[in-house]
Amino acid sequence: MRDYVSARVNSIPPSGIRRFFDIAATMQDVISLGIGEPDFVTPAPIIEAGIESLHRGDTHYTSNSGTVELRRELNAYLKRRYQVDYDPEAELLITVGVSEALYLALTAILDPGDEVIVPQPCFVAYTSEVMLAGGVPVPIATRVENNFQVTREEIAAKITPKTKAILIGYPNNPTGAVMSRERLLDIATLAEEHDLIVISDEIYDRLVYGSMSNGTSRSVHTCFPSLPKMRERTVLLGGFSKSHAMTGWRIGYSAAPKAISAAMRKIHQYTIMSAPTMAQAAALEALKHGEEHVERMRQEYDRRRRLIVGGLNHIGLKTFEPQGAFYAFPSIAISGLSDEEFAEKLLQEERVAVVPGNAFGAGGEGFVRCSYATAYEKIEEALHRMERFVRRHG
Repeated sequence: MRDYVSARVNSIPPSGIRRFFDIAATMQDVISLGIGEPDFVTPAPIIEAGIESLHRGDTHYTSNSGTVELRRELNAYLKRRYQVDYDPEAELLITVGVSEALYLALTAILDPGDEVIVPQPCFVAYTSEVMLAGGVPVPIATRVENNFQVTREEIAAKITPKTKAILIGYPNNPTGAVMSRERLLDIATLAEEHDLIVISDEIYDRLVYGSMSNGTSRSVHTCFPSLPKMRERTVLLGGFSKSHAMTGWRIGYSAAPKAISAAMRKIHQYTIMSAPTMAQAAALEALKHGEEHVERMRQEYDRRRRLIVGGLNHIGLKTFEPQGAFYAFPSIAISGLSDEEFAEKLLQEERVAVVPGNAFGAGGEGFVRCSYATAYEKIEEALHRMERFVRRHG
């Protein structure tokens, strides 16, 4: 039956993350530093809001765009936090997670053969989603020497007459890098000069941390459409999965200019209809009263971040200090193994699951991703096991 599957789908490789999860699931006593999911349970008031919506009988479709109450509250949030203002009726769309919003954005703007510049390492879905939408991903390998931030020169060198968009994701998965405002302004200038769309995935925007170990001040997240002249050429993607520990609720959003948002909504109408009603009620509560919960979780992630980065460096796995998200991205050069070999042997010998850096595209080779969205005590034990492993293979 493989002959009946489209060539486009056949050309897309399976997720490099899933293979290791599947292996780990068959083993005992595994500590997973692989999955990019908060270990926290959704805060109780948010859960209660979802339950209350069910008890009220809110079990029907909402507007395709999402409930008007949620869209209005979302706009108030974006305006308050980032000074960007959207029309809740025409420019905001509630989606089934940020993954759907990304698919909608790419499908809405790409014609066959259009090119999308994708700085890497990046979330595993980026290049595949571009291909599914009929586009051509154009990767750029970022480097630890530049703090995994893509530069103006690197992007400019990849722009061709076929370039339609630039797809960025900061704070970054898998590196934890946060893009400086200066470099984002460089991207903005290029987008204006070449009439490009910027798709900015900001799902980790709330997970940015305090002062670094070198004494530099706290990083600050810059919302891309807040930059001069960028609101009208940016598709902003965001959601609640990471900041509010709501992965299973599958609730995200997009904010985009009217014409692009209308095109995205058209695809959404025919594929999804509307995001889950009870999840929208929970998201409304998260926006209204979730701030203290977000900050509590952020502080705990920061504590774990310091533990894992210090621990990895101590055992000889040189680690770039992440400033956002909840991932560390250590170099495994000391081992003499490839990132695939390192991850497989570490899982088999020490029952610690990490993800090979090459799963995240160009520039990921020679690194592994370690998620610190797991309990502090588990991270401590994982570091002990990894130290034994490095002693044998270093």
